[in-house]
Amino acid sequence: MVKNAPPLTSNQRLHWRARSALTNLVRLGVTNAAKTARIPSGHHLTVTLHYRPGDNRRRDADNLVPTLKAACDALARGPRRDWIGLELVPDDTPEHMTKRMPEIHRGPGVRRLWLTVEVQS
Repeated sequence: MVKNAPPLTSNQRLHWRARSALTNLVRLGVTNAAKTARIPSGHHLTVTLHYRPGDNRRRDADNLVPTLKAACDALARGPRRDWIGLELVPDDTPEHMTKRMPEIHRGPGVRRLWLTVEVQS
């Protein structure tokens, strides 16, 4: 998605412009990654956000939902033409997209953030 960028979290208290800039970075990163991976359009997507923080500290998976939301918005832009994103499905409603709870992979290693996208035709 976005290299060397921490995920958006529910606990961040940012000015709206700073938050918007970070959200656009996530959307742009997901859009570029999906284009590179040549993810096809489909009838339904199942999306899971994975996060490896690089340490063993405890974290709440639901705290990563703002990052998941921005990623899903990038995959299903909907009617908004001014947003960054693709139209792999018409909208990110449950009819067209299943958003699984983010998964945190604790342990040492390089900090990483990635998506898995399953496409049903």
